[in-house]
Amino acid sequence: MAATEGYRHTQIGAVTIGAVAAAVVLCAVLSVSAPETRPIALIAGAVLALTIPLFGWLTVTVDTRELAFRFGVGLVRRRYPIPDVRGCEVVKNPWTYGWGIHLTPRGWLYNVSGLGAVEIRLSGGKTFRLGSDEPEALCLALRRAAGLTGRT
Repeated sequence: MAATEGYRHTQIGAVTIGAVAAAVVLCAVLSVSAPETRPIALIAGAVLALTIPLFGWLTVTVDTRELAFRFGVGLVRRRYPIPDVRGCEVVKNPWTYGWGIHLTPRGWLYNVSGLGAVEIRLSGGKTFRLGSDEPEALCLALRRAAGLTGRT
């Protein structure tokens, strides 16, 4: 597998985008209908609108060199060398884990939508979860790139 070949997938956080868009519209309505709230509503609407390009989708790539993922336009991103990948497992997050980037009892979670994820184990014992709407394909790509066999 050449470094340019491999796995690449973008998951859209449609529910998140829809909810944020609705909140932006609400802020716009408040800024027009309640002039006393205009400055706060406009600032809140602008901040909310920025979350869509920053966190509206998650792109994951795997090649022979690295596992890389980024939210939205790429301001928030992570990269891990493939030799550091020691294993992965397809998992289902409890609904209480939610979406976004946060610490869970199983390590850090990076997720834009849904409950499906891949739990990734790195050298040194670090574990994190990467949300995906195609976790089986992601885990398979990681196993192939890292030269892992079976369930690891």
